[in-house]
Amino acid sequence: MDNLLSIVTFIPLIAAIILALFLRGEDEAAQLAAKRVALATTLATFLISLAILAQYDPSRPGFQMVEEYKWITGFTYKLGVDGIGVVFVLLTTFLMPLVIGASWNVTTRVKEYMIAFLVLETLMIAVFAALDLVLFYVVFEAGLIPMFLIIGIWGGKDRIYASFKFFLYTLLGSVLMLVAIIAMYFEAGTTDIPTLLNHSFPSSPISILGFQIAGGMQTLLFLAFLASFAVKLPMWPVHTWLPDAHVQAPTAGSVVLASLLLKMGGYGFLRFSLPMFPEASALLAPFMMWLGAIAIVYTSLVALAQQDMKKLIAYSSVAHMGIVTMGVFAATQQSVDGAIFQMVSHGFISGALFLCVGVVYDRMHTREIAAYGGLVNRMPAYALIFMFFTLANVGLPGTSGFVGEFLTLVGVFKANSWVAFVGAIGMILSAAYALWLYRRVVFGDLIKESLKAITDMTAREKWIFAPLVVMTILLGVYPDLVLDITGPSVEALLEGYKTALAGAADAALQLATN
Repeated sequence: MDNLLSIVTFIPLIAAIILALFLRGEDEAAQLAAKRVALATTLATFLISLAILAQYDPSRPGFQMVEEYKWITGFTYKLGVDGIGVVFVLLTTFLMPLVIGASWNVTTRVKEYMIAFLVLETLMIAVFAALDLVLFYVVFEAGLIPMFLIIGIWGGKDRIYASFKFFLYTLLGSVLMLVAIIAMYFEAGTTDIPTLLNHSFPSSPISILGFQIAGGMQTLLFLAFLASFAVKLPMWPVHTWLPDAHVQAPTAGSVVLASLLLKMGGYGFLRFSLPMFPEASALLAPFMMWLGAIAIVYTSLVALAQQDMKKLIAYSSVAHMGIVTMGVFAATQQSVDGAIFQMVSHGFISGALFLCVGVVYDRMHTREIAAYGGLVNRMPAYALIFMFFTLANVGLPGTSGFVGEFLTLVGVFKANSWVAFVGAIGMILSAAYALWLYRRVVFGDLIKESLKAITDMTAREKWIFAPLVVMTILLGVYPDLVLDITGPSVEALLEGYKTALAGAADAALQLATN
């Protein structure tokens, strides 16, 4: 099918426009219509996206299903996916129907709420499929707007503070990336990503204000992109916006934030940093890996001190993204495969944990851990689901969480055993805070009067969790479902990375001998 990527990308946006133009009123019928249109649209988008998977050939590591249109203004619309991009496109389309299903209890400005999520889906898919730097930057930044509105309008009592903090952190980080994109255009004469992947940016040391910059232009470009991707991932120490955003966001907003938006940072490292700036990446790899390891330990310790369920899971997300950072910059086949797998797995598991918080929040309107206890006596189905995803989050063998963490650690150990050792300590701490949270919320006697009438999960809630359970187990026992798709693209990426480093080393040696 021609233009398949464009069809999948723009179906949600078209539905959002239809809702905006033709749906009127705030009565119950209008609200239900908005929810049904959004759910039907996201389901259709997912089903059509399966055709992308069917059409994609994993044995060809390059970009496939490429669509390119040049506008009179010089702007190029170009989409395409490789093994890395196609996985994240499918993750997005898979999760969005569940996000809409989890929003069924929303009663305030429902039409606008659904429009925001539909627009956000289009922008997220476009990020993972964009093959032009300008297009990538536009959709990467535009995603801030619907999420800013979701937090600021439908969030908690401190939603204004959290939404502006989220917006300013991510926007300021991306300003430097814009400067870098302009510099890349003047250097290479194009914003075409496949062309830039084969362009060698200067890496000769340069002097700025008396300081010698090793890696030259590559290092400056790397740092500019890092400013954006580190905030988005988020990496320690620029992670402080995330707990506030998660706590104040509605449940569906937290799911999208953790499961999809954070992945844009890791995807950016794989799409731009490693292949386009190989010498700078190699130069800064030890620094980046240590930042990831420190993030795992630090945020795990901070999570142990939390009294809010959402904030604890938010810090858990930062720790898991630290694993991704280590894996990407260890630059071995296992570590990068593991980092991608970890991002996909985290999309299912972290999203499910935020949904677990949402289940009890809808009933009790509090996220304080101290407000709960003994829920197993009234909510056995909830206790079972919560336990499953808690154990998956700490890497229980047989779940996708184990595969991602183990594969990444094996790869990181080959590159730097001390980084792997520190990272493993942080993973042990993850079991401490996750099981502590579960024990406080679920186990014990049901002594609080407010909890004695609480009801177990509804059929709708169980149906939302069912696909997440299936995927967490399926990827845990059959990880090749993802690895067979990503493996050839990762192998090609690392081969180009190592070839570029070898070429730079030969050039430096030749220059020294002359």
